Amino acid sequence: MIPWLEPTANPHFPDTTSALAEPAGLLAAGGLLSVEWLLAAYRQGIFPWFSEHEPILWWSPAPRTVLYPENFYQSRSLQKLARQQRFQLSRNQDFGAVIQACAEDRQGQTGTWINAQMIDAYTEMHRAGFAHSIECRHRGELVGGLYGISLGKVFFGESMFSEMSNTSKLCLKYLVDSGDYEMIDCQLPTGHLRSLGAIDISRTEFESALNRWT
Repeated sequence: MIPWLEPTANPHFPDTTSALAEPAGLLAAGGLLSVEWLLAAYRQGIFPWFSEHEPILWWSPAPRTVLYPENFYQSRSLQKLARQQRFQLSRNQDFGAVIQACAEDRQGQTGTWINAQMIDAYTEMHRAGFAHSIECRHRGELVGGLYGISLGKVFFGESMFSEMSNTSKLCLKYLVDSGDYEMIDCQLPTGHLRSLGAIDISRTEFESALNRWT
């Protein structure tokens, strides 16, 4: 069993060490998706992730997958693509379009966790100055992007999309090259993230980094 969080004005989460081993990292349910609740969660290394018709579920997986900018692997082909300047990269020019594109069904996958509640919540975080997007355009058309939460020197990556090959990687390169961040939180491991240099660290190490950089 996990705790049920009442939707009060003052968010309070259980200690992250109480997160379940299976499903990995599930910590609590309930609460709100307000700016105050989301800020409190991210500062403790907790994030919401749930499907339509489910209650809000809060997670703190261990180990945690992160990307340190100095470890970002840029293949020769990616570097060449960036030099060609075929694509135009920007920040916070169209957050709404990026999150909507990330919410679209992907090939070989049914449904999305980026439901209407999440879109509304992160749009409010964007208006409050905490959620940010990177856009990649080709001839004026949005063809790639990513979005996430920025707190201090940590960027909590939420999702990315590509309509053309390598455009989400160009967005990640743009984020890394900004020099604004000491750590990018990737939450959970995938083969794609590992190929870009992401590694797993312990919950203790991750939370210690949050204390230093957020």
